[in-house]
Amino acid sequence: MIHEHHFGQAEPRAGEARTRVVVALTAVTMVVEIAAGLAYGSMALLADGLHMASHASALGLALVAYVYARRHAHDRRFSFGTGKVNALAGFASAVVLALFAVMMAGESAHRFLEPVPIAFNEAIVVAILGLAVNGLSVVLLRDHQSHGHQGDHHHDHNLRAAHLHVFADALTSLLAIFALLAAKHFGAVWMDPAMGVVGGALVARWAWGLVKDTGAVLLDRQAPDAVLEEITRPVEADGRFRVVDLHAWSIGPGYRAAIVSVVTSEPCQRSDVVPLIPEDLRIAHLTVEVECRGRHLQQPPEATRADDPPMAG
Repeated sequence: MIHEHHFGQAEPRAGEARTRVVVALTAVTMVVEIAAGLAYGSMALLADGLHMASHASALGLALVAYVYARRHAHDRRFSFGTGKVNALAGFASAVVLALFAVMMAGESAHRFLEPVPIAFNEAIVVAILGLAVNGLSVVLLRDHQSHGHQGDHHHDHNLRAAHLHVFADALTSLLAIFALLAAKHFGAVWMDPAMGVVGGALVARWAWGLVKDTGAVLLDRQAPDAVLEEITRPVEADGRFRVVDLHAWSIGPGYRAAIVSVVTSEPCQRSDVVPLIPEDLRIAHLTVEVECRGRHLQQPPEATRADDPPMAG
């Protein structure tokens, strides 16, 4: 009997409900900030509003990814389930972040050359409102999952992307307030577009980090050396086996797949190797190849079946 490969993706993830709330908050605040930025002439405020527009779209994408992954979790066309939909949405969000970072910096540079009058009091009030909403969103989307020595595979990259979007919004709101206060009280009008440039640079840096992390998942990057060692050490400590080939990679938030090839000088089976691999590594799909070189006996590759001991903790 062929077992299913949904690995818990059919269940709603913790970040889905929180993302729904943040999408609504972001959309409303976006409209207010863009309208206020145009009405009061503040580039920093307008940049914050436009930034929120990109994030409203990205957060909407994150929500769609959660729903899609859940509804298609049992679709056998996905070899290892829909876990990578999470990383794909995070990658797309990172690209959106990078594009709007460039737009922010470009528009801010234009305002250096052609400044416009700013209604400081009104713009400051709206910026403070945006900061409050963004601060609440940052708290709501905070990822409480740990990712110690086993690498970052526990991360919900979709939730992380959403969190980065609202964190970037909070930063640009804070920079907008700072710039508006400096321009109002010290006549430093140049601070308004300058904060747009600074905000764009910081957002671009975050976007690049997210692109690298999600891209690694999408491209099946090998697990960290510490994880490979945690697989190899107990298997070889048994005394009967030597690991000759090993692959381990992330197939979704909190789950890995692994292929372990071992050689032995005595007749052994896959079932002798599986219990040696630590369950806390959360290997949801394990393939073990056993070769008995002494007797020229080779076990064909086998995939985890529904009646095998669960590898995920």
